[in-house]
Amino acid sequence: MAKQLSTKILRATASSIYNAKVGFRPFCMQYMNYSTKQSVDSDVATSTTYPTKITSDPDTHEDFQPTNKSTGSLLDIVEKDVKESPVMIYMKGLPGAPRCGFSALAVKVLQQYDVPIKARDILGDLKLKESVKAYTNWPTFPQVFIKGEFVGGSDIVLNMHQKGELKDLLVGVNPDGDQGRLMG
Repeated sequence: MAKQLSTKILRATASSIYNAKVGFRPFCMQYMNYSTKQSVDSDVATSTTYPTKITSDPDTHEDFQPTNKSTGSLLDIVEKDVKESPVMIYMKGLPGAPRCGFSALAVKVLQQYDVPIKARDILGDLKLKESVKAYTNWPTFPQVFIKGEFVGGSDIVLNMHQKGELKDLLVGVNPDGDQGRLMG
């Protein structure tokens, strides 16, 4: 008898939880707008609205895969950033406000060398994120470029710092952003 009573209580509770979720869903869904602002550089700030299919990460459910893959112009932007910036980092957040521990680590290591760091927030533009992944064929962030060459993520940058290789790689980058002698 106790087992029957507990089964009835369990079913009633599950039913009320299901009904609460179904009733809550329309309220919740009205706030799901995948609109972001690209706020990395004042000269390229734009507002973009994305469909619900926002990423092509292999570990993301197929319902959220991108509907189109038109990243040509963004690949040009990535290539320009990499070639024009002595130290470029695509990261989650910005150097002053990282939004990921790995991004914060990469910035902290690079700041030890007192070199100018140009960065773009990949969370602010998910199409940019996909373009950077396509450019490097590297799945994770941050992605650090030094003198036009892809170096890797925070673990690689930290390892190079610990071995003294990063200082050698940064020779020629000065605090003004021009080629010159390494300071620090």
